[in-house]
Amino acid sequence: MDLAEIWRVMRRRWYVLLPGLLLTAALTTAVHLLIPVEYQSQSTVTLLNSSKATEAFDGNPFLSTQASLTGMADGLARNLNSDGAKADLKALGVTGTHEVKIADNAQGPFMWLTATGTDPAAVLKSDELLASYADKRLKEFQTQQSVAPEAMIRMATIVPPQKPEAQTKTRLQYIVMAGALGFVLSLVAVFFVEARRRTPRQKNRPAPAGTPAAAAPVPVPVGAAPAATDETMALRTVGPGGTGAT
Repeated sequence: MDLAEIWRVMRRRWYVLLPGLLLTAALTTAVHLLIPVEYQSQSTVTLLNSSKATEAFDGNPFLSTQASLTGMADGLARNLNSDGAKADLKALGVTGTHEVKIADNAQGPFMWLTATGTDPAAVLKSDELLASYADKRLKEFQTQQSVAPEAMIRMATIVPPQKPEAQTKTRLQYIVMAGALGFVLSLVAVFFVEARRRTPRQKNRPAPAGTPAAAAPVPVPVGAAPAATDETMALRTVGPGGTGAT
């Protein structure tokens, strides 16, 4: 079946296709209205060496970097993503969801703090609370290990929480999926109806010209014996005088 035939079937069964397309439009509209737009705000922080460790660099923490800072950043990120941290952040007023991880392609202990939600103002506030909570947790870790204040790792903000941006990718994917599913089901219904309509017509179609018709059976009266076929074979014999006798 080529495209021209598909188009002809769709035109012929428009009364099936049209309701399907209307239902598809209603479905995509419902998805558009029911799935809210999500907003996302992100900030970037880094871990710095202690003031005691930077004395050899005239107190400049950016000149003193250690591999242990990256390990500390990874451990802090895991803790901030834990269930206990989520409960603490919720109590502080953080709404929606959050994620903390080491920044992609980072060349140091840089961390991304991301907050996501449906209210832009609440998302921005949540990202600010998340950054403050991360700094607090870093100090608590070191206090639990009895680290002296001058030897504690510090946190600095590289990029403050940014203005929330709409994240439409997921919503658009659902809308496209709903539209594609509705269109495919509409086509299936069209060709199903076409197949059901064609079957009776093919059965009732007259035989092509030149096709020998089947011989009709001869009715036999009730109680009558079938007629016997009388086949007589003539035999010719030659007599002595050359005269043939039958």
